[in-house]
Amino acid sequence: MKVEIWSDVACPWCYIGKRRFEAALAQFEHRDQIEVIWHSYQLDPDAPRTSKQTVNEMLSQKYGVSINKAAAMNDQVTALAAQEGLEYHLDKARYGNTFDAHRLSHLATTHHLQDEMEERLFRAYFTEGLALGDTETLVQIASQAGITADEARTVLASDAYADEVRADEQMARDLGIRGVPFFAFDEKYGVSGAQSSQVFQKVLEQAWSESHPLINVSTTEDAGLCDDDTCTI
Repeated sequence: MKVEIWSDVACPWCYIGKRRFEAALAQFEHRDQIEVIWHSYQLDPDAPRTSKQTVNEMLSQKYGVSINKAAAMNDQVTALAAQEGLEYHLDKARYGNTFDAHRLSHLATTHHLQDEMEERLFRAYFTEGLALGDTETLVQIASQAGITADEARTVLASDAYADEVRADEQMARDLGIRGVPFFAFDEKYGVSGAQSSQVFQKVLEQAWSESHPLINVSTTEDAGLCDDDTCTI
């Protein structure tokens, strides 16, 4: 069964959603038969590659609130992230463009390292305060995720995987996705937002049962059968 996830590595709820989904998947009986695919989504495609603007300043400007109010918003999401075992330092997060980071995620897919790359990018942004629009920073992140620095640098110096990023974003528009994280289960069920692990577990079970129906094979021979408290002999 396939689970597709649209997210942005600069989205605080996406990292929280990742952890909650992982918790559900760990409890799922058929977890080894689940293929997880990450899709690109940019919350701010017009953001500069790098910026000296803090995330608090960006939120203050975007929502028309005070810096203190923006900081309080970030404190709330930081507390929720901590409940999932995540360490956020949004006060030092480096606001910037994530397009190249998404290109690295597609590169990682070719090495079967996409989940490792997504995890490393999330941690770099939310915990370490690294600038995801900086080429050398991305090269270092890629090498820590299992991709050679030379290959990452070559990709970032070109337009490789740019079409794949744009295709993911177009797919999101076609599906009516207007926010992330968004989880699509076997192209049938969609879950929007960082829902609880219980919600993800329920959808996993439902999608699996529908894609793997139990077929009752009837025979002409009588067979032993227990029904409720009665067993026929």
